[in-house]
Amino acid sequence: MKLHSTIIGEGKPFLILHGFLGMSDNWKTLGNSFAEEGYEVHLIDQRNHGKSQHSDDFNYNLLAEDVAGYCQDKQLENIILLGHSMGGKTAMLTAFLNPELVKKLLVVDIAPKYYAPHHQEILAGLTALDEATITSRGYAEDFLADFVPDKPTRLFLLKNLYWKTKKELSLKLNLEALKDNIEDLGAALPVQYTYDKPTLFIKGGNSRYIKEEDWEPIKEQFSKAELVTIPRAGHWVHAEKRKEFYTVVMSFL
Repeated sequence: MKLHSTIIGEGKPFLILHGFLGMSDNWKTLGNSFAEEGYEVHLIDQRNHGKSQHSDDFNYNLLAEDVAGYCQDKQLENIILLGHSMGGKTAMLTAFLNPELVKKLLVVDIAPKYYAPHHQEILAGLTALDEATITSRGYAEDFLADFVPDKPTRLFLLKNLYWKTKKELSLKLNLEALKDNIEDLGAALPVQYTYDKPTLFIKGGNSRYIKEEDWEPIKEQFSKAELVTIPRAGHWVHAEKRKEFYTVVMSFL
């Protein structure tokens, strides 16, 4: 599958994978900052997200295949690969299956373990929104507020809107495929896989996605893993504490 991307700067290839219901645009500010440090930054839309192709099929094996195929198409080698949440799992599996391709790995606020589905309200809200006639972003935000009370989360989700016609907005996401495959989103990665190159896990201090008891199993799969916690940040640590996040990443690189 061909993935849409935005490429910024020149230098060592640095690929960034967004999380569930996100898109490459979420990383544009940080991408520009990394590019200024001498990296060719590839902000990638994963399948069924952003401007990438839609498919009924959606699981981590396919997402990792998409990334490896993207690198082959662009003739990229020795990449730095960073992924947040769903993108973090994609990044981990890509590194497991293609260790010669991935030189350094950064995983943001996710572990390779199983996570129970927990996006039901958000998906219900997006489904209702998708079935409504959306004529303005203000209307969309008011509509979604009944399902997603948290304003930053709501604004993050509404980045998926685009003008389908001159009068009507629609969602870029392949919502049906994402709902149909929601169990695969939380799937654990195979415990027998390992990756022995430099790996950085970054977690938000207020987030519960990576717990203390997850660290030993992580170390068993990633022999050179380090963990950095950014205080007073939640799951979207890169957005909430952008400067601190940038400093941590650059220090690792």
